[in-house]
Amino acid sequence: MSHTATTIPRSDSPAGKCDYCGHPFPTADRLVLHKGLEHPQQLDDAEVEAFHEARSNETDELRTLRLKALGALVLLYFGLLFMYAIFA
Repeated sequence: MSHTATTIPRSDSPAGKCDYCGHPFPTADRLVLHKGLEHPQQLDDAEVEAFHEARSNETDELRTLRLKALGALVLLYFGLLFMYAIFA
């Protein structure tokens, strides 16, 4: 897989660089996820556990975001439906 150059603005300090490929990451979670997805054979047991925990947290956050988006779409749909019924 080819990678494009990754840069972090000077005002933000990177959380760390990948020990295996040297890419900088703005948060520790992104670094852990990168290592687990791009370098799974090179991880020790602690790094594997950290990856699984970060992946689980990210999955939970995505599920919450999807539910909030669905709720917003339902509210928008019924709001527009009621407005159409009232003003049409």
